[in-house]
Amino acid sequence: MEEKSLREVDVLIIGAGLAGLSLARQLLLADPGKRILMVDRQAEIPPERQKVGEATVQVSGYYFSRVLDLEEHLLREHYLKYNLRFHWKTGRGDGAYEDYSQSYIRTLSNIATYQLDRNKLETEILRLSRESPGFELIHPATGLSVELSEDGPHSFQFEAGGRRIAGRATWVVDASGRNRFLVRREKLERPSPIDHGSSFLWVDGLLDPERLTGLDRKAVRVRPERSALGHLPTFLATNHFCGEGFWLWVIPLHGKTSLGLVYDAAKISSKEVGTAEKLVEWICREFPLFARDLPQRKILHHSGFTSFAYDGGQTISPSRWALVGEACRFSDPLYSPGGDLIAINNTVIADANLTAGREELAAKVRLYDPLARAVFEAYVPSYAVSYATLGDQECFSLRYAWELTVYFAFYVFPFINDLLTDRAFLPGFLRRFGRLGPINQGIHRLLAAYYEWKKENVALAAPEPVFFDFTEIGALRAAEKTFYKIGLGAEESRRVLDDQLANLEELARWTYAHVSAAVLDDPRATANAAYVRGIDVGDLRFDPEAMAARLEESCRETSETYAWCFDVPCMARFRTERLVPMAEPAQAVG
Repeated sequence: MEEKSLREVDVLIIGAGLAGLSLARQLLLADPGKRILMVDRQAEIPPERQKVGEATVQVSGYYFSRVLDLEEHLLREHYLKYNLRFHWKTGRGDGAYEDYSQSYIRTLSNIATYQLDRNKLETEILRLSRESPGFELIHPATGLSVELSEDGPHSFQFEAGGRRIAGRATWVVDASGRNRFLVRREKLERPSPIDHGSSFLWVDGLLDPERLTGLDRKAVRVRPERSALGHLPTFLATNHFCGEGFWLWVIPLHGKTSLGLVYDAAKISSKEVGTAEKLVEWICREFPLFARDLPQRKILHHSGFTSFAYDGGQTISPSRWALVGEACRFSDPLYSPGGDLIAINNTVIADANLTAGREELAAKVRLYDPLARAVFEAYVPSYAVSYATLGDQECFSLRYAWELTVYFAFYVFPFINDLLTDRAFLPGFLRRFGRLGPINQGIHRLLAAYYEWKKENVALAAPEPVFFDFTEIGALRAAEKTFYKIGLGAEESRRVLDDQLANLEELARWTYAHVSAAVLDDPRATANAAYVRGIDVGDLRFDPEAMAARLEESCRETSETYAWCFDVPCMARFRTERLVPMAEPAQAVG
């Protein structure tokens, strides 16, 4: 075998998927002279099979379009996304689109998001990178070995095209996906509390949920419900059809449609949905409206994971190595966090890569590594604690409004202001984000318990479709206004976050008060000032007896009405028949 002379590069990137390609693009935009060597074990890049992970949200949409300068490509080759839309079966039936309840945001986000054809996007990023003389992709590569150095360049070698290639790299970045090259080598694996699986496929052509209807075309156009739902094409949203511990996505791509089931392994067995045929059968049985269309579609490709969540002990090291994408950690595809984690991790890794001094690099890593962990761990309760709430529109709507308010204020706002690499901003951000942790955990525990209570005490399915726009909750609208606070310095940004932290504490207070009112069937829980002020947002416990006793005590104390800091929606639309009679109110002692 021919031996090649020593190669000297600035960055060795292991893996040519979305995370690695995006990082290379970001580095080359910042420093066109960077010498980047990318290696991948696959013969075809991107592979012929369709790649999953199509949806973006605000951070990832902004990252791909504005940070990576791909806006024109995205608008030409991919669909502009119309938010996320969630659907539940009702007592009216489940055989037509108009029979389902919906929760959604009716207006388009001012930060553009996209439904990605991953294969097209990765092809374009690779094309652009190859225009840089310092970029090289070698594939298929076998026998890769890397020796990490504490102080000096890292050494590597591999085989490709009948040659042995060896060299040294200042940085090594693992973007190898689920192969997790450095995680396994450095023993950085951590267990995940999430045990979820997925089964997904692509079908030929556009499967438009709104056409899965018993109405004629005129009746579809003039449905009175459009006054609530709006007129933009429903298929442009990431449509979620929900049940207890599972959800089905429907995502449009040009010329094809992606459908995927994600499920709690305790609720659904992979054997039930592990093939394309079984998945189609399950979808049509669980959501019969799809039987109008899906069985006649040509299936282009099918894949899945029996378990996909995992964690890792580190993201970036002062010894100049890092992990990005699925090589680092992954939770669950609900809300499409994968693209956001790529955006955030790549941004701090790129900044670290451009740092020359070792002491300055170490100071940055002391902030960047806990930042990467914190933004990941904040997602985990959504999947490990309150996943079952997908089975109820009210519980899930409360949960998602909370999560989206956190996301807009503490993820989107700092990212679009380039604050996540600002060392004057980050310490204060991490402190404030840490204060949210116990509240976030408490909200998820509260709503998980409320869902279990509802299963025992009320009929979950609404008799008729219910429509709910998440932005009816004023706290979410207040968080969305941070999209327009641009160009702020560290001190101004901290004041914005202080306002948003107060906004979130008030939202947590309202969520608890609303749950109390629903469980006790007593609207005073959302109105009585003493009761509301007595809610400890750091200790949100679902205890109906304690709620009842404290409410009676509060109402004896005062009749003052609490003035909420934001508009609160009418939640009576979610009330359904009680299965269990109300207990007598608890009697206060003394």
